[in-house]
Amino acid sequence: MGILWQIKPLEEVPQWFLKAVQSYPQATHGGYVAQLLWQRGIRTREQLASFLDPDAYEPTSPFAFKQEMKWAVRRLEQARREGEKVAIWGDFDVDGITSTSVLWEVLREFFPHHGQLTYYIPNRLTESHGLNEGGIDKLVAWGTKLIVTCDTGSTNLKEIDYATRSGIDIIITDHHTLLPERPPVVSIINPRYFAQTHPLFHLSGVAVAYKLVEALYVSFPDIFQQPREDLLDLVAIGLVADLVQLSGDCRYLAQLGIEKLRQTKRLGVDHLLKLCKGSGDRPMDISFGLAPRINAVSRIQGDASFCVELLTSRDTERCKELAAQTELANTRRKSLQREITEQVTKKLAQIDLSTTSVIVLEDPEWQGGVLGLVAGQIAQEYGRPTILLSSQDNLARGSARSVNNIDLYELVQSQAHLLERFGGHPFAAGLSLPVDNIPLLREGIDRHLRQQIADISNMMPIITADLTIKVSDLSQELFRELKLLEPCGMGNPVPKLLIKNCWFEHVWHENDQDFRGKKVPYLKTTFQIWDDSVEEGFPGIWWGKNKDELPEDKEWDAIVELDFNTYQKRYEVRLIAVRESGIGMEEFPKEREQEGKLHLPYPPSQQLPPSEIWRKLVGIAKYLSRTGQIARREQLRTKLQLSDRTLDLGMLALTALGFNCTHNEESMQWSGSNNVLSDLVDERISAFLEAVQEEQFQQQYFSTRYAGQLAELAPRR
Repeated sequence: MGILWQIKPLEEVPQWFLKAVQSYPQATHGGYVAQLLWQRGIRTREQLASFLDPDAYEPTSPFAFKQEMKWAVRRLEQARREGEKVAIWGDFDVDGITSTSVLWEVLREFFPHHGQLTYYIPNRLTESHGLNEGGIDKLVAWGTKLIVTCDTGSTNLKEIDYATRSGIDIIITDHHTLLPERPPVVSIINPRYFAQTHPLFHLSGVAVAYKLVEALYVSFPDIFQQPREDLLDLVAIGLVADLVQLSGDCRYLAQLGIEKLRQTKRLGVDHLLKLCKGSGDRPMDISFGLAPRINAVSRIQGDASFCVELLTSRDTERCKELAAQTELANTRRKSLQREITEQVTKKLAQIDLSTTSVIVLEDPEWQGGVLGLVAGQIAQEYGRPTILLSSQDNLARGSARSVNNIDLYELVQSQAHLLERFGGHPFAAGLSLPVDNIPLLREGIDRHLRQQIADISNMMPIITADLTIKVSDLSQELFRELKLLEPCGMGNPVPKLLIKNCWFEHVWHENDQDFRGKKVPYLKTTFQIWDDSVEEGFPGIWWGKNKDELPEDKEWDAIVELDFNTYQKRYEVRLIAVRESGIGMEEFPKEREQEGKLHLPYPPSQQLPPSEIWRKLVGIAKYLSRTGQIARREQLRTKLQLSDRTLDLGMLALTALGFNCTHNEESMQWSGSNNVLSDLVDERISAFLEAVQEEQFQQQYFSTRYAGQLAELAPRR
């Protein structure tokens, strides 16, 4: 499958900004990280300080959730006062496990009576995400009067009603997509109620749970002995693992949490770090070390309840035993993931991808626990949203993953009438449906995406390089400089470095090993990378690939990430993509400034999803608000491929988000304000997205039917 390579163009960084970056001791040279920060929208001294230094960031109060937070605190205080039994309902992935662990540690202190608190983690393989009636029945039998969810629950209306009729109150702490109506619960603490520009909007489940903890510490300062900052290592693990956008309070909490992780006193976390050969001072130790191991337990065994004990126990031998179980599950996960990936690839070889916009595949033999991982790999490799399903007893369960900024939640929701249940967010979703509905799902979801994308034959994965460098630039100094960007994640990705006209020597592959030294059928290829700038190669690794895919007798272009191997105590590159030299690069679309006005490049020939057009419009409004520049309406219509009517709907939605607009028939100028019309935001954004979708459908229809006449007949807008 072809991959479109893009390179971000260099931008002129002001000298004052470069000097400000150089004032940080890690930035010996500063030029590379200054370029990256400038590209990523960090363009004032205040933004720079709060981005790089958590001490300069002003965190948001937990009571920004207003009445919902107050109701939650009040209900928990009532349970404490009346000695009611309380259950934490978590989830089986890393964000859910860390959320449960955070609440478990704090509420054990908050509730004084032994046996007053328990937690419940659903079984991934038999119960799936969210509340369910079987689990509620178990908690009713235990005598539960209050359930506090974490990382789940926002859309479980049926189950909430069942719990309420069983005499149980519910507090929801979650971050997943909301239903139009508020669920009938005591409190719902979910940042999705905020505008996308709010510093709490991107909180993961564990970060939302931590905000509830903050509110309890503020409200009852005399109860707690453990400093709440001791929980931040768990917060960082969940935040980084859940792939939320690390901006605002998310970045702030992750920064503090990784520092706490580096000196963690948690026995279970310490054992896991030793098994994955990490030190805890890098987000990579979470995303490539801790997170896969914790997630592997539910993927392989279904029941991940012991992971909460692993993260919170103070028993050394017990933690060592549980960490070993976790490592064994991860070993099995690697093997299973590779097997299913190979099977999916064989199925795809029999499909005409030029007529397929969404990949939907099913096999009764597939292990459901790893389908999300495989779907993510396939989506990235083939440039298409991917849904993989495993069926049993006429019911198919599976996972979906998105790519290229396609809103997966909206895509799956469009077929809700075919599904038994589904949930998730724009990048990932879980779903279940009758087996007989799979062909209808495949047809319906494919048709829905075709209405948004003009030419699916051009759909392909995209990889974007941030900087072009030479092998001689790879060094400890560059590593320290790029480390200033950490923690990296959604919205602030690990810098991808393009090295042109390079070659590889000492290429070798071998199977990975588990903690007992046993070979695992998961390949890793090691190499040295060279170019004309060096007299000695630089070490690197390519995961999941064999040496035959990297012949030593050719020149290549390579995209890599610079890393530090804590086990071998050396700097190395991780190979991300490679292709033969001599193929051109597409320039990444950028906004250009000239003569005091904003100039926008022409639109791509392929239609963008409506959600991506909305994201671009918000980005342009932010840019204009920040710089005070003027944009012409014609430029915006051309860039976003919108009519005047649809652009006006977009302006109304921006106004609801808190932007002020001064405009006339030819131009417009935006400025920021705090006047967010929260009751109108969702309605106006939906109206804009629907208008874009309808407009794109008409464009596609007429361009297909009247392609030969369109150039002459199309009216000027």
